[in-house]
Amino acid sequence: VPVYVKNVAIVQLGPEFRRGALDKDGKEVVGGVVVMRYGENTMDVINRVKQKIEEIKPALPQGVKVIPFYDRTDLIKATEHTLKRALIEESILVFLVILIFLGHFLSTFIVITSLPIGVLIAFIFMRYLGITSNIMSLGGIAIAIGVMVDAGIVIVENSFRHLEKLDDKTKKLETVALAAKEVGRPIFFSMIIIILAFVPVFSLQGQEGKLFHPLAFTKTLAMIGASILAITWVPVLSTYFLRGKLRSEEKHPLNRFLMKLYEPILLFALKHKKIILGGALIVLAGAFLLIPLIGSEFMPPLEEGKILYMPTLLPAVSLTKAMEIVKKQDLILEGFPEVESVVGKVGRAETATDPAPISMIETVVNLKPKEKWRKGMTKDKLIQEMDEKLSVIPGVAGAFTQPIRNRIDMLTTGVRTQVGIKIFGSDLKVLEEKSQEIEKVVRMIPGAVDIYAERVIASPYLEIKIDRNEVARYGIKLGDVMDVVETAIGGKNLTTTIEGRARFPVRVRYARELRDNINALKNILVSAPNGAQIPLSQLSEISINMGPYMISSENGLLRNIVQLNVRGRDLVGFVEEAKKLVQKEVKLPPGYFVTWSGQYENQVRAKERLKIVVPLVLFIILMLLYIIYRSFKEALLIIASIPFAMVGGILLLFILGYNFSVAVWVGFIALFGTAVETGVVMVVYLDEAIKRRGLSNVKDKAEIREAVIEGALLRLRPKLMTVGAIILGLLPVMWTKEAGSEVMKPIATPVIGGMITSTLLVLIVIPVIYEWMKEREWRKTNKL
Repeated sequence: VPVYVKNVAIVQLGPEFRRGALDKDGKEVVGGVVVMRYGENTMDVINRVKQKIEEIKPALPQGVKVIPFYDRTDLIKATEHTLKRALIEESILVFLVILIFLGHFLSTFIVITSLPIGVLIAFIFMRYLGITSNIMSLGGIAIAIGVMVDAGIVIVENSFRHLEKLDDKTKKLETVALAAKEVGRPIFFSMIIIILAFVPVFSLQGQEGKLFHPLAFTKTLAMIGASILAITWVPVLSTYFLRGKLRSEEKHPLNRFLMKLYEPILLFALKHKKIILGGALIVLAGAFLLIPLIGSEFMPPLEEGKILYMPTLLPAVSLTKAMEIVKKQDLILEGFPEVESVVGKVGRAETATDPAPISMIETVVNLKPKEKWRKGMTKDKLIQEMDEKLSVIPGVAGAFTQPIRNRIDMLTTGVRTQVGIKIFGSDLKVLEEKSQEIEKVVRMIPGAVDIYAERVIASPYLEIKIDRNEVARYGIKLGDVMDVVETAIGGKNLTTTIEGRARFPVRVRYARELRDNINALKNILVSAPNGAQIPLSQLSEISINMGPYMISSENGLLRNIVQLNVRGRDLVGFVEEAKKLVQKEVKLPPGYFVTWSGQYENQVRAKERLKIVVPLVLFIILMLLYIIYRSFKEALLIIASIPFAMVGGILLLFILGYNFSVAVWVGFIALFGTAVETGVVMVVYLDEAIKRRGLSNVKDKAEIREAVIEGALLRLRPKLMTVGAIILGLLPVMWTKEAGSEVMKPIATPVIGGMITSTLLVLIVIPVIYEWMKEREWRKTNKL
C-alpha cells in the first residue's frame, strides 16, 4: 500500500518568510526602491523611471496603481530655481551699482559683459569635468558674481579717468593701453590671490569634500575666466565703447558727496593715528572675544521638505506587532494639517543592500508647501508636536531626521542621528550596561533629544546543549541529532517542484503545535541505529535564554552605540559638554573606551584639515604680495585686511544667530581673497600718488600726507564700486527664503559682514599705516 506525503503531513502553499512590510496612510501596501548608480545624473534617472512607470501602467492588473512616495524632483528643481533666481538678481544689482557710480551706460556695459562670458566659461568646464548643475555648483558662481567684475571695474574706471583728461582723441588706444598697464599687473595678481585663497576648500575630505568641491570648482573656473577677460576683453571693448560724455569723479553728484563725507574723516584719522590704530585693535579684540559665544556645527541643514521618522522597537518584536505600531503612528502623523502623506517601512526590502531588522522602522513624512501650514508653525515646532503625540505609543524610541541627511550620515559614520556615542570593549553585556549609563547621563543635558542606547542582550534564544555521552551511548551520530533539530524547528528544503515556468522549494518541518513550546520540543524523536526512537530531552538540555539579537564590531572590537539628536543648541557645544559629563559620571572597565561619531566626527575632521591648509595658503599669499610689491612691509599691510575682514564676518554671524560650520568657513575663505584684493587696490593707488608727485626727495611730512590723501580720496570711486558690487551681489542670497537658501546664507554672511569692516579698514586704517610707514622710511633715508 503506497503511503503518500499527504497521509503523514499537511501539504499547503506557504508564503516566503517575511523580513519587512510597508504601510501608506494606515494601510499595508507593496513598495519598491529604485537605486541610482554612482555618478549618474539624478534628474535624468528620475525622469527615465517615471517614463518607464507610464509605459507599464496599461499592463498592470485592475485596481493596481504605482504611486511614488519619495521623489527628489521637487527639491532639486526648487534649489536650482533659488540659485538661478539669485544669479539673475545679483547680476542686475551689480549692473546698477556700476551704473550709479560711473554714470555712463557704455562703461557699465563693458564691465557687465564679462559676467555672462565668465559664467559661460565656468559652464563649459563644468560640462567637460562632469560637474552637474546643483545647489553647490551654482552656489559657487553665485558667491563669485560680485568679485568677477572687480578687475573689470578697476581697469574700466582707470581708463575712464585717463580719457576724461584726454584732449587728443586719436591717442585713445594708447591711453587705454596705458591705463590698463597701470593697474593690470597688481589687479591680475589680486585675482590670482582670490583664486589661490580658495585652495583650502579643495583640500576638504569626506562628506564635506563631496559637498564643497563642486562649489570650489565653479567659483575658481568663473574667477579664472573673469581674470583673463579683465586683461583682454575689457581693454579691447574700452577702446570702442568708452566714448561720449565722461564725467570725472569730482563732477559726479554721488561721488562728490562721498568724497566730501570721506575727506574730513580721513584727515582726522591721519592726524590721530594712535587713536585710530588703538580703536581698530580694540574692535578686533572685541570681535574675537565673541567667538566663544557663537556655536559650532558641521553643516546647516538643507530643508528637504520631508521628515524621516526613525523609531526603534525592542529587538524581540514580531512583524505583526511592528506593523500594528507603524499603522498607529502613521495615522497620528497623517492627522497633522501640514502633512501631505505618510509611508512607513518595517524591516528590510528583499535586497542584500538593506540589512535592517524588524525592530527598525523608517517613516517618510511628505509635507505640504509652507503656505498651507498653520500660521506661525515652523518645522521645529511641528517635530516637537509630532514627538509629543507619538510618545503615547509604548516601547518606541523615536528619532527625527531628513531622508537625504539620514542616508549621508549612515553611509559616512554608520550612525543615523546627529551624534553617536560608540562604546568599545570585549563583553556585550558590559557594553549594554555602560551604554544605558551613558544614556541616563546624556538625557540630563539640555538639547539632547531622541536618545536611545542599543539593547543588545534582548532577544530570546532556544538553546539546545547536546550531551555527547548520551548520544554516544545510543550510538547516534552528532550530525544526525543536528539534522533532526534543524528539520523539525527551522525546516529544511528537500527538493524543488516545477509549476509551469515557476520553481518552488519543498520545505519540510514539524507542525506548529509540535514546536512552539519547550515540552513539545523535548518530545521530538531521534532515530537510533537499532531503530529505537529516543526523545530529544534524553540527548540534550533544552532552555530559553536571552542573548544578543545583533553583534556589531568595528576595527575588530565589539561595539555598542548610544544615538541622539541635538535640538535648540549648537552641536559642537553640546558634544563638548556631554564629553565632560560622561567622562566624569561613567566609569569604564580597563580595555573599554568611548568615541564620538556622527556629524560631530565630520566637523572635527574638517576643522583639523583647515587648521593646516589655511595658514599655509595665507603664507603663499604673503609671498605673492611680496613678489608684487618687493616689500614685506606693504605685503603685511595688505594681508592685515584679513583679520579686520573677519571682524565683520564674526559680528554678522553673531547678530543673525548662525553657528560656525564648514559652510561658514568656506565663506570666510572666500572673504580672505576678496579682502586682500581691496587692500591691493588701495595700496596701488597710494603708490601711484607717491610716484605721480615725484616724491623721490621729500622735503617734509606734509608732502607725504598730501600724496596719501590724493591716493585715498581721488580713487574712492573704484574702491566703493568693487565693495558695493560684492556686497549687493550677495544680498539676493540673504533675502530669499526658498529651498537651498539655508546652505547658501551661512556662506554669504561672513563675506557681506567682512567686506563692510574690510572697507573701513581699507579707507581709514590702511592710509594711516601707509603714511606712518612712509614717514619712518623718510626719517631714515630722507627719501621714498
